[in-house]
Amino acid sequence: QVQLVESGGGVVQPGGSLRLSCAASGSIFGLVAMGWYRQGPGKERELVAHISSGGSTIYVDFVKGRFTISRDNAKNTMYLQMNSLKPEDTAVYYCNLRTVLGTYWGQGTQVTVSS
Repeated sequence: QVQLVESGGGVVQPGGSLRLSCAASGSIFGLVAMGWYRQGPGKERELVAHISSGGSTIYVDFVKGRFTISRDNAKNTMYLQMNSLKPEDTAVYYCNLRTVLGTYWGQGTQVTVSS
């Protein structure tokens, strides 16, 4: 079984920065990709960024140039550096991991952007 634990959320003013972390543990076999998703108030969960097993990255338009996804394979940890945060970035951010055997989710971490 795979466990994902997110951390790094919090309250930040508009224009500020946060770095989210997702620590993966357990039996990870056949990694396909990892990603960050978010779910804002009254909204559906949506993809934010994605990093493949080979290191290729994809960002959705509303975070391009502001967010950076990365992964430390030695630590089995994925990161999301978020800069120039906006109030509309307020959401619960979820870590996702896909392997050839299944898809796993973390419990989520709250990010609130407010003055």
